[in-house]
Amino acid sequence: MAVSPSHTRYVVILAVLFVLWFAIWAVGPVDRHDWLLENVLVAVLLPLLLWGYHRFPLSRVSYTLVFVFLCIHEIGAHYTYALVPYDAWLSAVFGGGLNDLFGWERNHFDRMVHFSYGLLLAYPIREVFCRVASARGFWGYFLPLDVTMSTSMLFELFEWWAAELFGGDLGVAYLGTQGDIWDAHKDMGLATCGAVIAMLVTSAINLAIQSDFAREWRHSLTVKGERPLGEVEIVRLWRQRRRRPS
Repeated sequence: MAVSPSHTRYVVILAVLFVLWFAIWAVGPVDRHDWLLENVLVAVLLPLLLWGYHRFPLSRVSYTLVFVFLCIHEIGAHYTYALVPYDAWLSAVFGGGLNDLFGWERNHFDRMVHFSYGLLLAYPIREVFCRVASARGFWGYFLPLDVTMSTSMLFELFEWWAAELFGGDLGVAYLGTQGDIWDAHKDMGLATCGAVIAMLVTSAINLAIQSDFAREWRHSLTVKGERPLGEVEIVRLWRQRRRRPS
């Protein structure tokens, strides 16, 4: 698919800004091994985005959301998620931090990033579903939410596996539970909340500007295939196969 020069220029600017941001936060991380482990995500995602740009360019909105999420992630990778001094930064600027305001005792930067995962990445996921799978109506909002939830769960499993594999201080730093036995559940819940908000905002915008919004939703929930699947479909496919000339 051909993309406009302005679109390409915008994506290049985002890429250059991220490289600079990455370089800044790559200098002197608190734990270099944890930094490397945290950036496995970046090492996988960026080549995919680069490979897919000319084959499947996303919108500027989607690229911007991915860019913002990765920038937030790099801060966590630099300090380790449990040690990001966000409260000290806020106190220096506003004279008080969030921990004092809400009575928090733990570092909640990791919670913010999990929330941001759903809030910022649900829309790019929706764009893929709408353009590749032709998801419309209800499914254009539910499937991005579903994938956000499932990938959040998979990441928690990956964290557990990595912590078991590496163990020691590196495993503790990467897992970042800070003694909370429900850490994984809360992280997944926050990612889900972020995705719900993103899809609600998206649906509200579409409701306001899309003339066939209600009709599209109704059509998306109608039955498209009258024939049951399961054993009925297996028998049909088997008979079709047997009728083919050898």
